Amino acid sequence: MVWTSISRAIAARSPARMLMLALLVAIPTAAASPPPTPSELWSTHAAAAGDFREEIVREETKDGIYRRDSYISAPVLGEDVRVYCLYAVRAGAIRAPGLLNVHGWMGAAVIDEEYVRDGWAVMSFDYCGRTGNRPHFTRYPEALEHGNMDRTVSTPVHSHRADGSSITDPRQASDFVWYAIQRRVLTYLERQKEVDATRLGAKGYSYGGTLMWNLGTDPRVKAVVAYFGIGWNEYYRSRQVWMYDGRADHPPKSPGEEIFLASVAPEAHVPFITAATLWLNGSNDHHGGHERGLESFKLFAPGVPRAYAIQARGHHDTEKIGQDAKPWLERHVLGKDIAWPAQPRSQLRLDAGGVPQLVVTPDDPERVRNVECFYAIKEPCSFIRSWRDAASERRGDSWVAATPVLNVDDHLFAYANVTYDDSIVLSTPFNATVPAHLGDARATDTRSDTIASGGYSAWSRVAELEGPRGVKAFRCTSNGRGATTEQLHDPKWRAPAGAALAFRVYCTEPQTILLSVDPHDRLLAEIDVPASDAWQDQVVPASRLRRSDTAPPPGDWTGVGMLRLLPKPGSDLTKILFADFRWVRSSE
Repeated sequence: MVWTSISRAIAARSPARMLMLALLVAIPTAAASPPPTPSELWSTHAAAAGDFREEIVREETKDGIYRRDSYISAPVLGEDVRVYCLYAVRAGAIRAPGLLNVHGWMGAAVIDEEYVRDGWAVMSFDYCGRTGNRPHFTRYPEALEHGNMDRTVSTPVHSHRADGSSITDPRQASDFVWYAIQRRVLTYLERQKEVDATRLGAKGYSYGGTLMWNLGTDPRVKAVVAYFGIGWNEYYRSRQVWMYDGRADHPPKSPGEEIFLASVAPEAHVPFITAATLWLNGSNDHHGGHERGLESFKLFAPGVPRAYAIQARGHHDTEKIGQDAKPWLERHVLGKDIAWPAQPRSQLRLDAGGVPQLVVTPDDPERVRNVECFYAIKEPCSFIRSWRDAASERRGDSWVAATPVLNVDDHLFAYANVTYDDSIVLSTPFNATVPAHLGDARATDTRSDTIASGGYSAWSRVAELEGPRGVKAFRCTSNGRGATTEQLHDPKWRAPAGAALAFRVYCTEPQTILLSVDPHDRLLAEIDVPASDAWQDQVVPASRLRRSDTAPPPGDWTGVGMLRLLPKPGSDLTKILFADFRWVRSSE
């Protein structure tokens, strides 16, 4: 097959290498064989080939920990990539388990110190490449310059090149280069004198989570943890092809998208994964849809351990489920006897009165410490969906939560998180239905002008508290990232025509709030808050929203689905209490 002969020539550093590289660009998709599967693509890749040509730039032993920063060579498509690596391990360690720690988009190599202290040999590496003023970074040769993530340096290639043309071979994608570097660094890790090469694991954050799905097919790896990065971004997110949008006219895939989805995308790797795989994600994360991500779990080969936990309303947040990573790696890499429950089950059905309800049936119910149920309605785009809390009660070995709706003909989505006595959190499968399809459904919910008053679970990165005079409020926990809610995407809380947004603040120092209503913060209102020892009412008509581009501001709030609170430079959101978000009739 033409793919195999090309890859062998490149792997062997054949004299015909340059010809082969030219062919990779020139082969027209229509005349070529079907794109290779990930298994076929990597079957001839030699991660161990060639001398590392190690160059140590820093080395020290301090407080019982040996550390080394170095460059190594990674042969990729006949080119030499100089990869910047960090390594840390207890001094004098013998047969330590190895952990590869992989950063996210535009990130940098970082050592997870907790694992080093616990006896792991941890290695990280840079694949971002040249950016800013970093003194050390992975150096891509000119032929592979697209490996640099910084678009001021080069343009990463996925299904299409910088000029918009489709790739004609999966090896033309930057992801292939990053996958190859990752496998080379894994070889470097397993050859460290302190490392037990039979006990290797990996975890990746954000785009590092994307890379995990390829690494999970490497038989040397016992277990991986992917924070986000499930895939389903190319074509599906980029072209807004949602599972529950009701459309029958989704755009056809380009030749480049066909190749990328068959050979390079994370979801394409799942049938070939052999490592125990844990996926930690936020329900509103932009890295792959919540529901499409869980479709991947139907593709695993029988017998491969896998699990997932989805943080409700999480936007690249996993602080409520991240505790799963350590026991997962300890169980599958170290062989510790950690009881890991099976994934809980759930279903949507109607109660005797026709009201939809979620029924959750956990594994080993006597170990269950908490069951949290969530549901959302109508919105097909996963990362702007508004998730509601639904109180549950135990009935025998199951937990049941009512999920009332405004319209029985709208889609209803639901899932639950089950926390066990050892703090492991597991999510149920994603449930989607139209209540009217379940039988004689009844709509019992009503819309509300009160958006949030006394309960702020729909806001991310906030701490709920009781403010002065007993007012239930919240404080932002991150001044840099602010606080966000997608609650207005839910028809229950969508703005009525002509209404203004109102809320209360308590602030004893003057601050300036930026109220953003779009994901890119191009449409916002600036709100000056004077110092006061009393609660202050803020009323914001839509006319106060200003755009950073040339488009006119919206006429009213009815089309707004999200709210984000940000500080104006020099202000501190964490010093402000927020309460009582609601719609009021504007005086304008």
